[in-house]
Amino acid sequence: MQRIVLAEDMHMIRVALAALLELEPDMEVVAQVASGSEVVPAVIRTEADTAVLDIDMPGMDGITAAGLLRDQVPDCRTLILTGVALPGQLWRALDAQVSGFLPKHASPDELVEGVRRVGAGRRVIDPELAMSAWEIGDNPLTRREVEVLGLIAAGAETAQIATTTNLSVGTVRNYLTTIVNKLGARNRIDALRTAKENGWLP
Repeated sequence: MQRIVLAEDMHMIRVALAALLELEPDMEVVAQVASGSEVVPAVIRTEADTAVLDIDMPGMDGITAAGLLRDQVPDCRTLILTGVALPGQLWRALDAQVSGFLPKHASPDELVEGVRRVGAGRRVIDPELAMSAWEIGDNPLTRREVEVLGLIAAGAETAQIATTTNLSVGTVRNYLTTIVNKLGARNRIDALRTAKENGWLP
């Protein structure tokens, strides 16, 4: 019996997914949670072998939760579900070593089979998204550059970023220049738009 933890912040969708999976004779939804921070405790408490995670949840997104599971409960396999599939999200998910990545608009049969295959130790990736990710390529930004750009997205000014990251103001400016150049952007706002459109920001 495949033991599943389901993480989705929208109650109606979570209940519908749970009902769909519970129809299968070889599946049991042992816990339902509404935020990424609840995933690891739920998996540990229920001894689940599979976690089905919405990518966008309050507090902690599904990919971050999947990374924590990889580190703390490595035997638990993860399947990410996303409403808006962006190529950069797939690269982030693969970096977190998720087992599957599917759009929410997949058919019920595709979702169920995806969960089953992930539980069996196989990898499941939406083919259209995989092709898009291949064409666009991986995120050209380093982790530090993503951190700096993420702070820009949150509205932080250069001095605030320097304080938060323990960098000098000059170093932050250098990072911003590098980010703009790497993304072929006109300015930091254009760079931010490009990174968001490709799913390169958490």
